[in-house]
Amino acid sequence: MKEKYDPKSIETHWQEVWERSGLFAVHEDPKKPKYYLLEMFPYPSGKIHMGHVRNYTIGDVVARYKRMKGFNVLHPMGWDAFGMPAENAAISNNTHPARWTYENIDYMKKQLKRMGFSYDWDREIATCKPEYYRWEQWLFLKMYEKGMAYRKESYVNWCETCQTVLANEQVEAGACWRCGEAVRQKKLSQWFFRITDDAEDLLVHCDRLPGWPEKVVTMQKNWIGRSHGAEIRFRIESLDEDIVVFTTRPDTIFGATFMCLAPEHPLVHRLSRGTAQQADVDAFVDRVALQERSARGLERYEKEGVFTGAYCINPMSGRRMPIYTANFALMEYGTGAVMSVPAHDQRDFEFARKYGLEIVVVVQPEGASLDPAAMTEAYAGEGVMVHSGEFDGMPNTQAMQAIVDRLEARKMGKRTVSYRLRDWGISRQRYWGAPIPMIHCPTCGIVPVPESDLPIVLPEDADLLEGGKSPLPEHPAFAKVKCPACGREDARRETDTMDTFVESSWYFERYCSPRYDKGMFDPKAVAYWMPVDQYIGGVEHAILHLLYSRYYTRVLNDFGLVPYREPFTRLLTQGMVCKETLHCEEHGFLYPEEVADGQPRTCKRCGRTVEIGRVEKMSKSKKNVVDPNALLDAYGADTTRLFCLFAAPPERSLEWSDQGVDGAFRFLTRVWRLCWMWMGEIRSAAAFDGPMDRLSSDMKPIYQKVHLTIQKVTNDIEDRFHFNTAISAVMELVNLLYGVPVEPSVSEKASVMRLALETVVLLLSPIVPHLCEEIWRELGHEESVLLASWPEWDDAALRKDRHLIVIQVNGKLRSRMEVEDDTEEKVIREMALSDEKVQKFIAGKAVRQIVVVKNKLINIVV
Repeated sequence: MKEKYDPKSIETHWQEVWERSGLFAVHEDPKKPKYYLLEMFPYPSGKIHMGHVRNYTIGDVVARYKRMKGFNVLHPMGWDAFGMPAENAAISNNTHPARWTYENIDYMKKQLKRMGFSYDWDREIATCKPEYYRWEQWLFLKMYEKGMAYRKESYVNWCETCQTVLANEQVEAGACWRCGEAVRQKKLSQWFFRITDDAEDLLVHCDRLPGWPEKVVTMQKNWIGRSHGAEIRFRIESLDEDIVVFTTRPDTIFGATFMCLAPEHPLVHRLSRGTAQQADVDAFVDRVALQERSARGLERYEKEGVFTGAYCINPMSGRRMPIYTANFALMEYGTGAVMSVPAHDQRDFEFARKYGLEIVVVVQPEGASLDPAAMTEAYAGEGVMVHSGEFDGMPNTQAMQAIVDRLEARKMGKRTVSYRLRDWGISRQRYWGAPIPMIHCPTCGIVPVPESDLPIVLPEDADLLEGGKSPLPEHPAFAKVKCPACGREDARRETDTMDTFVESSWYFERYCSPRYDKGMFDPKAVAYWMPVDQYIGGVEHAILHLLYSRYYTRVLNDFGLVPYREPFTRLLTQGMVCKETLHCEEHGFLYPEEVADGQPRTCKRCGRTVEIGRVEKMSKSKKNVVDPNALLDAYGADTTRLFCLFAAPPERSLEWSDQGVDGAFRFLTRVWRLCWMWMGEIRSAAAFDGPMDRLSSDMKPIYQKVHLTIQKVTNDIEDRFHFNTAISAVMELVNLLYGVPVEPSVSEKASVMRLALETVVLLLSPIVPHLCEEIWRELGHEESVLLASWPEWDDAALRKDRHLIVIQVNGKLRSRMEVEDDTEEKVIREMALSDEKVQKFIAGKAVRQIVVVKNKLINIVV
């Protein structure tokens, strides 16, 4: 064993040993309890960033720990390789998405291996491989047969530059999250999955996810958004049809004075066609199409609208209500129509004031009288019904039910439940994605591809067109196809590709049997491994990815492919990695390596003083990033891992600190030197295995500290994943061991120190595996430290010495009590004062003084 800690040579050696021995490969073993540990897989962007490093380090510690605890651990890794991020990156780098993706996978895989993560690389998958997406094409066909997948026209967020549909979450301040260009609303025929059929089940099961963070469960519930209310029909005056609205406030229907339709509502153009309002309506709809059409986006815009020229009839009051199209009405909420009640909804109130529309109060607060002309804001509270016909005088909460009863009797409304959740639009007008296995025939219409023709392979020889436009519609070998139903030669293959969230909604099942070729996965393997015991990933995926994965699992369950309905038992959402920003007046944001150290810090390019900005999430745009490769070169993987775990609990944001990285390296160097100092004395000694009573007074505290540390580290990892406090406990033990002088030929000390140092290595091995493997081998162990059992603590060592303390009142014996050694004096005082026997002698009297003689007596003077 060398005196100097050399992480580069140690880490390279052990990574080669692990790979050569196949140490991390696992198989189903019914004799052992399974543990499926999974981190959200990355898309191959080109480089692993510090967010990846933190996420995967957390997972690797748990995987290694569980394996040492006797579990058969599945810990796989793969690539979320399809989708717009990879395609846009390829375009910006003037290369083909396939080449870009596969080259990045090779590079990132090397980076992950260099970190020493315990992945079973035999299970590696890439979602862009035909052998993977073949099976989601197969499931698509099954869903289509059952009506679970369907096609319809829908307004979508459309980016002209990227030539694709965007989810609301991909629209930022009205612009595309990738190219920054304005997004508009466009009507397209899209493929959808009927996730709304499972809305109630998804919502109910939110309360059956005890291993999930409460904030994530709440986010899922809010996204599903169940509302109880009424569906009410308003007859259109000029047409023999109704506008259907959903409202949670049927008690206010007598106060509905106008109707608002979403600009995308199919009735808007019909109602205005041929009227004096047509030009204004068309211009308004075109302008709103450029606004961000989401609840979040609406907050950025002034509420505005245009009269369509048509009217509808209030089914309860008979009032003739003007119909507007308004930018605050959204097709994705309710029915796309809003029963506007300005006296009792602030948004409607502001709109009515702006356009001079009638305001009618129908709910009056107790003991007050609201004057619409004098109101400065809507009244949304409870009260008594007024101006509501036969319902006047009723409490409005009671009137809700009575009014719906009347609407149902007149067949003009009904009780219903509405969900915020909308069906999952999976169509993407992009090239780099899984082809949708459908054919469009001029004679037969939409025809599914025969299962025997799967997979429909994405042609990787296709060149992207200008602006990133998909080449698939123009690719003759792909787009032109014979209809499998009638044989026509001029049928056209579906050229939309699937949303990349489809691939990430079942990859965890595929990991269980990645080479299985008779179906999506081997049912026996999935029955053994699934569900995932611990899932780890960023909170940014708290809604869509997790919700879609939960839905897709239900689809698999409905088809009898899996026996469970929830894919993830426990979920950990790790915090972000943050760092201060550095800004130069001339050169803008700077990378850390572009700044010279000193007081003040200066720009290396121009010498100007650098402004130290606030601590923010690491991002390339702000250049406040740290390259993991630079860390690995300077300090090694173990130091990088240790810092990521020690700097903060996993659920909190980690603030980057160069000093913290230095400190992590210094600690590992201390561990290395401590073992080097003792190796000659302990190499041939056997580790002390108790009982503690055999030890001398000098060694007994060491033994106790070892077992206290085992308990602390075990509980911190097992119960809370608080690796920072676990590491701190090991640091305390190491500090104690440094105080033990090395003495040759003292067998007791050597055996206790061997126990202590082996324990340090075992407890640190999930965290810094390379260093621990090296020391473990030097200690004479032939097998990997990962194959060793996790240490167990000795309960006897945790029990502290107890002392009998005499309790006196004014110098007279009144009681006795036992306390543990080192109990704080404050606690001893409280225990004595609360003693029942003592209470009889001090009740009603002022305590003047309390004298404590350590481990002997306590005298209460009254």
